[in-house]
Amino acid sequence: MSDLTPLPAHPPLRLALGMWALAAAAYMAGFFLRVTPGVLNGPLMRDFHLNAAQLGNLASFYFYFYAASQIPTGIANDRWGPKALIVFGTLLTGLGTLLFAAAPNYSVALVARGMIGLGHGVAWVSLLEVSARWFAPRVFGTMSGLSLSAGTLGAVLAQAPLLAMSRLLGWRWTLAGVGIVCLVLALLAWRTIRNSPRERGYRDWLPSHAPTSAREVLRGLRAVWRWRNTALLFVAPSGICGAFLTFTTLWGAPFLEQHRGMSGERSSWVIAAMLVGFSVGSIVWGRLSDRLRLRKLPYVIGGTLTLAGFALLTLWPQAPGGLLLPVLLASAVGAGSMVVGFAWAKESVPQDLAGTATGVHNTGVMVGALIQLPLLGWVLDALWTGRSLAGVRQYGLHAFQMAFGVLMVWVAVALLCVFLARETHAQPQARAPQRPQ
Repeated sequence: MSDLTPLPAHPPLRLALGMWALAAAAYMAGFFLRVTPGVLNGPLMRDFHLNAAQLGNLASFYFYFYAASQIPTGIANDRWGPKALIVFGTLLTGLGTLLFAAAPNYSVALVARGMIGLGHGVAWVSLLEVSARWFAPRVFGTMSGLSLSAGTLGAVLAQAPLLAMSRLLGWRWTLAGVGIVCLVLALLAWRTIRNSPRERGYRDWLPSHAPTSAREVLRGLRAVWRWRNTALLFVAPSGICGAFLTFTTLWGAPFLEQHRGMSGERSSWVIAAMLVGFSVGSIVWGRLSDRLRLRKLPYVIGGTLTLAGFALLTLWPQAPGGLLLPVLLASAVGAGSMVVGFAWAKESVPQDLAGTATGVHNTGVMVGALIQLPLLGWVLDALWTGRSLAGVRQYGLHAFQMAFGVLMVWVAVALLCVFLARETHAQPQARAPQRPQ
């Protein structure tokens, strides 16, 4: 191309939004499936003859495979682009959902949940890549917030609407319908999404870059742990966000129904409100952190709100509803402060390790939930008094207090890690120091 040849224009907003919307829909479907065990806890325990530990393990199988997929997803995204990952991930999610809907036993259900977690595990990184390539850098933060909100909308739809549909059609037919929707989304993504605007004759908002080799990724993984903030910010979201995920994904609804006298519909609306609060909180805390050019202060305030919520659940679970529900909502808003950790982790290491630090941090987000979900189930089973109702185990208030106490301690440790982390003042670390700090 000669110097006189004009560069192609950037893609029009309508086209960019079309690419993003399909990728966001795939992400939303996976988020919907993430929280279904909490809404369907009774039917799942009855049909698969599960105790609390087994139900927790069933829910956490999603997180096992989701967390394991994060680093490989970064490599694959560099090599093949977001389109291949979105199509593959959505297809695998749909097949896993259909398998789960038809699962004859617990073992098959575990395999299906693993497929769903692996399929959805590639969605977030791919969605961010689509946003970065099709939209101007000045709106990337906005698009990231909208992307997270799209996922949260999926989780909200998996509350009262899922409960109503499962009662009308049965949980198996309902999830089979979701699986078919995922397969249709995979087909639409294959036909519509493009890795780069260049494939449609427009200019890419990101410069071309050489794919990252597996060897380079492994070298970066070893190097990134030399900086103290990496470990501290790995633990922080495992508590502050992990406790929120554990409560909203599985154990919040049974507690609200069995010990707060709520119907299934009302408890699902409480969980939905917490999910919306988390989404709003992530946008507010991220914006506040950027404006103040501080990472630690918003994270500490948000983490303190989350700690207050789980302290109340542990120490006074029978608190009046006028106190408990606002505190739970505030704790969800506080948990949204974990979004600050993504920027903080990148700024805590040299710029050539920023991408690796982000992958490590995102893995830490999921580690809490994948451990806490079965751990709380084990605590509940250990304190079970033998009472059942329609084939579903009923757990006493003391059992739930001890289970939530585990989350309270974990959040407290996570908050301590935030206190100990080095403030970056929203400034990237340009080069490696003489010694890690």
